[in-house]
Amino acid sequence: MKKIFLLVAGIAVMASCTQNGNQNNTAEKETDSLQTVINQKDNELNDLMGTFNEIQEGFNRINEAQGRVNMLSENAENNSTVQNIQENMQFIEETMAENQKLIEELQKKLKNSSINAAKFKDAVNSLTAQLNEKNKEIEDLRAQLSAKDIQIAQLGDSVTNLTSENTKIKEESDMNARIAKTQGEQLNTAWYVFGTNSELKERRILVGGKALTTNDFDKDYFTKIDIRKTTVIPLGSKSAKLMTAHPSGTYSLLKDAKGEYTLRITNPTKFWSISKYLVIKVR
Repeated sequence: MKKIFLLVAGIAVMASCTQNGNQNNTAEKETDSLQTVINQKDNELNDLMGTFNEIQEGFNRINEAQGRVNMLSENAENNSTVQNIQENMQFIEETMAENQKLIEELQKKLKNSSINAAKFKDAVNSLTAQLNEKNKEIEDLRAQLSAKDIQIAQLGDSVTNLTSENTKIKEESDMNARIAKTQGEQLNTAWYVFGTNSELKERRILVGGKALTTNDFDKDYFTKIDIRKTTVIPLGSKSAKLMTAHPSGTYSLLKDAKGEYTLRITNPTKFWSISKYLVIKVR
């Protein structure tokens, strides 16, 4: 009997130990599962809060841009101010679109989240209402700018017209300058040639002892000059005779130490007034 009692007691003790071990394992598993749930909720909460803060920051930037537009629109007197207004309005519209997208994403995240907090849903509803209210404010701002668009448009037209007029004046000035330059070049361009009797006859410059009586003379044999710059022509000959008509008193033939002639034109305008071609016969 004593042996049976001891055996039962031993089994009881073993059963008790086994039961305690099972309870400890179960507790550990429950703790791990709970920690996993907590970690998941923390991650979801951080994600939701991050998106929430990003949306709120977007609204803050929109408010700042609205303030800039209101201030600039009071003194829209030049193109740079108008451009600043347009840039700020574009920024507002882009940020509004981004906020709307983020709110929609936040709604989806909350719907699929294990977090079922009523306060979060209220916060999302508040953001949606804020977005709708902001849309109305932007519409009012557009209407205010539209009322000033006539002045802005008139300013733009005035600047455009002034720019166009200045461009036209510059183009006309440039064209007149080109014409004046061309005319000046034409008026001040002349050609001269000197050569022996046979050389000039060979090129049909002298025909029957007279210069340039036909149109088939060799024009390439002449040297082109600007009469304002070329007033001295060394001839390298001890005999020189002008074969074309040029007013007396407008030039002189001078001999150098070697006895060779140089033509010096003393009054270029008058000298070339009869003919722009000069033919000199030398020996």
